[in-house]
Amino acid sequence: MSFNDIFKSNFLESVTQFSVVDTLMGMAFALAIGLFIFLIYKKTFSGVMYSTGFAMTLVGLALVTNLVIMAVTSNVVLSLGMVGALSIVRFRTAIKEPMEIVFLFWALAAGIVVGAGMIPLAVIGSAIIGIILVLFANKKVSNVPYILIVDCYDERAEETACGIIKKEVEKYIVKSKTVTDDGIEFTVEIRTKNAATGFVNHINDVDGVSSATLVAFNGEYMS
Repeated sequence: MSFNDIFKSNFLESVTQFSVVDTLMGMAFALAIGLFIFLIYKKTFSGVMYSTGFAMTLVGLALVTNLVIMAVTSNVVLSLGMVGALSIVRFRTAIKEPMEIVFLFWALAAGIVVGAGMIPLAVIGSAIIGIILVLFANKKVSNVPYILIVDCYDERAEETACGIIKKEVEKYIVKSKTVTDDGIEFTVEIRTKNAATGFVNHINDVDGVSSATLVAFNGEYMS
């Protein structure tokens, strides 16, 4: 059998396995699920700088993954070449938030499942994931963590500031304390009541306190 015969047989086999209706249906479901992921990401986003480009990437990722899987499942020879081509791809984009990894894998998984023809699994699974993420995102936090840095001149001012902290916050713990000839600096991890931060003004008004700085606490602390 010549090379032309092999090429024609493989080409005819791929044509017979290719279905325009299945392709359009798969792309439509991938688009719908990608838009659903886009809306969930937009609704649950809790950061400061919202990236429209990343949100749209989720839609495109679901579509592209679906297209790749449909091509792989329709032709065995093409699947081997596709695996070899994708194995050399390297992604170096930094992920700013851990939740972004969840959305990236969700878009990838949705595209793979739809491309494999398991559309009900993709729809039901995406609906469950979306509901869970929305419920957890809308859950109100009872207390908000902060790091408070207070600079004062003497122990009296320190004791007064600690008294205000103890009275106004729900929970606190001293993380570090530095004593020099110029004064005292101590850092406190606190959890406020209903995100109220007005007590910082009262601390700064105490005689002997030079400054009081409140910063958001992301769970990492370096002394």
